[in-house]
Amino acid sequence: MGRRSRNDADVHGLAVVDKPAGMTSHDVVASLRRTLGTRRVGHSGTLDPAATGVLLLGVGKATRLLRFTDRCPKRYVATMRLGVETSTLDAQGEVTATHDMAGVTFEDAKAAVSTFCGVIEQIPPMVSALKVDGRRLHELAREGIEVEREPRSVTIHSLSVAPGSTPDRLDLDVLCSSGTYVRTLAADIGAALGGGAHVETLRRLSIGDFTDDMATGLDDIELRPVGDLVAHLGHLEVDQNDAARVGHGQLLAPERFATLGEGPFAVIGPTGELLAVYERSADRIKPAVVLPPTS
Repeated sequence: MGRRSRNDADVHGLAVVDKPAGMTSHDVVASLRRTLGTRRVGHSGTLDPAATGVLLLGVGKATRLLRFTDRCPKRYVATMRLGVETSTLDAQGEVTATHDMAGVTFEDAKAAVSTFCGVIEQIPPMVSALKVDGRRLHELAREGIEVEREPRSVTIHSLSVAPGSTPDRLDLDVLCSSGTYVRTLAADIGAALGGGAHVETLRRLSIGDFTDDMATGLDDIELRPVGDLVAHLGHLEVDQNDAARVGHGQLLAPERFATLGEGPFAVIGPTGELLAVYERSADRIKPAVVLPPTS
C-alpha cells in the first residue's frame, strides 16, 4: 500500500505486521500513521525491540477492538543461551553472571522444561512495559531503579525444546497466554538447570489465528476488515430492526446469547457488518463497543 494523502484519514481495518528487529512497537505504529495519514492507529501485544514477528495494529474503528485479542494465546520461538545471565534477560543487556553449565544434557533440559507447563508464576522483568505506581518498569530500570514486582499467574499451554546450534544453546517453542514473558521463562529454566540463561533471539509466530505467514512488511501493508479482530468471538446475527437497537446501545435479551459461551460476543448486522461487541455484566449482557456505521 502506498502513502495516502493526509486528507484520506477515514480508514479502518486491521494490519497484521511482521515487526522487524530494531523497532519498538510504537515505532511500527508511528510508521503506519505516516503511511495511512491518520493518528488513529494502535497495537496489541507489545514486542521487544530486538524481537520479530506478528504485531496486530488496529486502524480507525479497529483500535477500539484491540483489547478483545488479549485472551488469544500467543506462540513464540526463541533461542536461549545457557550459562550467561544478563540485566535485561536477553542479548541486549549487560552480562551480570556466568555459570559453568557444560554438564547439562539435553535430557536434563527436557526434564526441566516439562515442569513449566500449565499455570505458573512469573515475576515480570524490570525491562518491560508493565506499569508500577504509574510508571513503566523499563523507565525505572533506565534510571537504575529496581522495584519489587508481584508474581503473576500465566499459562503455558505447550512448551517444547530442541538442541540449539551449539551445546550451550536451546531452541524453545512456546504457546502461552497473553502476559507471558518468554525472557523470564528462559531465565527460570536456566535457574532450574542449576545456573542461568538469557534469550538470544525471539520471534512471535502467532496471536490467536493470526500467523506470521499472514503478516506483511511495513512497505506492503494490507488492511483486513475491522471484524477480523473479533472473528474468534461468538457471533450473534441480527435483523435490521435489532441492528437499529444495537446502534443505539440498547440491551438484547440474554437468552439470545445462551449458546455462544461466556463472551464477549460479536453482533453482526444483516449485511454482514460488525455492529458491536457485547459483554456479560452481572445478570445482563450489554454493549462494550458500538461501532458507527461505515460511510
